[in-house]
Amino acid sequence: MSDPAAVDALPRRSSSRTSGVGSGVVLATSSGASVQFGAALAARLFPSVGPLGTVGLRLAAAGLVLTLLIRPWRRRWSRADLGAAAVLGLVFAAMNTSLYLALDRLPIATVITLEFLGPLTLAIVTASGWAVRVWALPAAAGVALLGGELTAHDLVGVALALTAATCWAAYIVVNGRIGRTGTGLAGLTVGTLVAALIVVPVGVVSAGAELLHPTVLATGLAVGILSSALPYSFDLLALRRLPTAVFGVLTSLNPGMAALAGLFVLRQALPWASLVGIALVTVASAGVTLTPLVRRAGPRP
Repeated sequence: MSDPAAVDALPRRSSSRTSGVGSGVVLATSSGASVQFGAALAARLFPSVGPLGTVGLRLAAAGLVLTLLIRPWRRRWSRADLGAAAVLGLVFAAMNTSLYLALDRLPIATVITLEFLGPLTLAIVTASGWAVRVWALPAAAGVALLGGELTAHDLVGVALALTAATCWAAYIVVNGRIGRTGTGLAGLTVGTLVAALIVVPVGVVSAGAELLHPTVLATGLAVGILSSALPYSFDLLALRRLPTAVFGVLTSLNPGMAALAGLFVLRQALPWASLVGIALVTVASAGVTLTPLVRRAGPRP
């Protein structure tokens, strides 16, 4: 999956450069749409190869495409660099596996919204003041509305989605370390390869020969491109055109994009209460991003 936190490892340019803002907005929103429609496309593979086979295909395809694009062997790697990438791979494996297992049990928009609580909670907990932490209230209200539409049968899916959320928060922390080592997308590529080495054997055991069906392989490749190669590239280009805060707000649209992907690709229509819950979590995420900027731009003596 692409991940808004991956931007910590991407090069940035000064937010004072305003040229190309329009194209930056298009690139950032296209990145989110690519991730969510990639996840919806992955869910369509579940009847053929199951969630474990699908996540194995997704990571293998993403690792292959990223390796060809980034060519991580061109870098000089220290033990610390490789260690950080290996830890990232473990987090990737857990995050993607729990996410796909959750997608097998719950609507995609519900899963992505619950997963979004990972980085949102991390931002609120590590905030320096209550002006940011107050955004926990609409987030909690949104989760309550989502939960009101679920049943006891959905608890396993909720637990898996929250596991993915926890892994996403861990990913932000680990990715920050990779960003400080300077390996950037090369570190992400190696992390993806490590995750693939962990998950692919499990997927092969789970799905067997069905993984080799041409249609399944082609769809898996498309999922890998939509979920990793395209979003990472779009994020890189968007951050060259947009202030980081604007990019963060656009990232907050991911739950809504997941609802659209679920509707158009999987025919998953959500009740109004769930849609309002998704909107509240989206508003909370945007608020967490914008509040520090508003405080810094406030009146000065």
